[in-house]
Amino acid sequence: MNDATPKPFLRPGKLILLTLLALVVYAITLLVWIPAGWVWQQVAPRVSLPQQLEVRQVSGRLWDGAAGLVVAGYPIRVDWQLGWPSLTGLSLPLDLNVATAQSRINGKLKLSWPQKAEVSATGQIVVSEFEELIRRSGGAMIEGNVTIDRLNLVWEDNRVTLAEGLGRWAGGQVTWPMGNQTGQARFPAMRADLDTTQGGIALAISEQGGSGPAAEASILWSGMMELRVFKRMVDLAGQPWSDSASPGDVIFRVRQPLLPGAR
Repeated sequence: MNDATPKPFLRPGKLILLTLLALVVYAITLLVWIPAGWVWQQVAPRVSLPQQLEVRQVSGRLWDGAAGLVVAGYPIRVDWQLGWPSLTGLSLPLDLNVATAQSRINGKLKLSWPQKAEVSATGQIVVSEFEELIRRSGGAMIEGNVTIDRLNLVWEDNRVTLAEGLGRWAGGQVTWPMGNQTGQARFPAMRADLDTTQGGIALAISEQGGSGPAAEASILWSGMMELRVFKRMVDLAGQPWSDSASPGDVIFRVRQPLLPGAR
């Protein structure tokens, strides 16, 4: 005869476990079904956006949604899809698609606790789409598209700690302002390499298959920007220059602050 006392089904340990499981299911359900527009309405009054950025519309769900933005006057659509969070790595992955009327960038974003973000992306930029902005800023206009083969960024400790990327342009006509006139030249296929330096990030522009950079731009953590143009750029443009200069000589250099107070 068995005189063992029967144990209750809902013991304290099991009750706590079931409660935690219910909370997890509830949290996942919120992420899957809660409207993204409703979430934005709640947080928008507390978010300070840059002056040239405007959020026009947010649709879909928090887990899988889209937002219509206007950046410097250009409409942009951002689609996102959350991945499953990692409890061991304390991170949340997202798939992102950023598109304008003609250009598109596809990438992955991983947010890690407490303050780290990693981005990897590829895409294609149709330069003519941004002609007005380029002309307004006094920059050079190139024809055709720029292909982003890879772009990897890591944000940590309130700054970019890693920047690495490669962009390509098939070559063609380039025009630039020259006072009241416009200069122009045909360039060969070019590439742009992004890299991390000890004091910031650097962008080197060179001919595809060439022997050295035609221009280099550095952005320092102090907020300063330095631009160097080599004689090699003049040679590629077919413009006259002193025969005593070699292709690797710097013919133009400018250093200026990007942020107020930088030095």
